[in-house]
Amino acid sequence: MRPNIFCEGQNIGEMLSPKVLTLVLVVQPGKVLLGMKKRGFGVGRWNGFGGKVQIGETVEEGARRELLEESCLTVETLEKVGNIKFEFVGETQLLDVHIFRADSYIGEPMETEEMRPQWFDCDQIPFDQMWPDDKLWFPLFLQKKKFVGYFHFQGHDVILSQKLDEVKEL
Repeated sequence: MRPNIFCEGQNIGEMLSPKVLTLVLVVQPGKVLLGMKKRGFGVGRWNGFGGKVQIGETVEEGARRELLEESCLTVETLEKVGNIKFEFVGETQLLDVHIFRADSYIGEPMETEEMRPQWFDCDQIPFDQMWPDDKLWFPLFLQKKKFVGYFHFQGHDVILSQKLDEVKEL
């Protein structure tokens, strides 16, 4: 079943092509690196590292660039573990987020203009200071399972509908 990605009363012509975004989560045994978003979309929330894929970049190249820009870390290996589409009431553009996992990294996490990195024990992830959908897909992520999903939001705090499925491949 494909979720309805159009708002009530919206014409199909109003829906723009999705905005392709990345999200990288760096994991070490028993802990995960999150960043406090200091500006822009999602400010004041803990999140992984990522952002818009630029013209001419692959999704993975965009993920690597955003991780470096936001945390000063580089990675040799990224594993794509998820793909979630987000719709926000009143917004015409769907967000298409490609989620990656990095189990090793090069460098030390450093604060940047956009993010303040911090390690969290896997049993102390601050879900109350994250996007509401994170608590639903993060358990799959931590179990190294692959997933696809769709979340329809009212504002930034209320999930109107959602669909989340574990998959074998992406």
